[in-house]
Amino acid sequence: MILLAGGTGRLGSVLTARLTRLGLPVRILTRDPARAVGRTGPGVTVVTGDVRDRASLALAASGADVVVSAVHGFAGPGGVSPATVDRQGNINLIDAARDAGAALVLVSVVGAAADSPMELARMKHAAEQYLRASGVSWTIVRATAFLELWIDVLTKTAARSGRPVVFGHGNNPINFVSVTDVAALVEHAVTEPAARGRVLEIGGPANLSFNQLAATIQAASGRTSAPRHVAPPILQLMAGTLGRVKPELGRQARAALIMDRADLTHDATSIRQVYPGLPCTALSMCLQS
Repeated sequence: MILLAGGTGRLGSVLTARLTRLGLPVRILTRDPARAVGRTGPGVTVVTGDVRDRASLALAASGADVVVSAVHGFAGPGGVSPATVDRQGNINLIDAARDAGAALVLVSVVGAAADSPMELARMKHAAEQYLRASGVSWTIVRATAFLELWIDVLTKTAARSGRPVVFGHGNNPINFVSVTDVAALVEHAVTEPAARGRVLEIGGPANLSFNQLAATIQAASGRTSAPRHVAPPILQLMAGTLGRVKPELGRQARAALIMDRADLTHDATSIRQVYPGLPCTALSMCLQS
């Protein structure tokens, strides 16, 4: 049995479908069972729990062979943050997996490091380090930015004016990967004992700037208008002022500044040499779905 934390999210939903097609039973861990409505089916059960609440995880993990962490705390209400979810929440989940005698697959981010400028990457790194030292049989899957997430962001911000919003200058190349590709790699991590003790990194087929991504989305929608830009000084102001009142907005503004200047490119050739059957989903394919 697979316990999937984050099973109602974008990645978790795709992964659940893949695992159940293999005939594997999946138990979805969610804070809000209402979010799982319509996601259950043969082989899928739902359990209420929160990775931030250590006590809620013991029953959820009981009987699990593999625990998958597909959670993230980049944005959300009620004290959700990278520190509470991606670090401490994963630590709680690792402890629950250890007590249940289960292996754990941790979905992390490419660039996870103690000195990363991105808070999310620092907290994922902390969870990775705890997992390595925990005695739990482990696999770490690191992914670049989710393509579908940013397609949604740019599409939604274009809904009223016809012009998507790009945070920053938008010229920095970034690697985006489809959740379809990530879910396929996580499936390998779950089902193959040979993946234990390994860090697997996956990215998409191309590095694109936000301006390029926005232009492609616009063209697919039959629009030609250039994107609107939120200039870096405005983002800095948001991080320093609004961020004090609404920490999630400050976090998003700081992340946007980093994404506008940091090296976020990635070459995914090596992972597809190891797993030649992995999908390699292009932007055009995501826009058609």
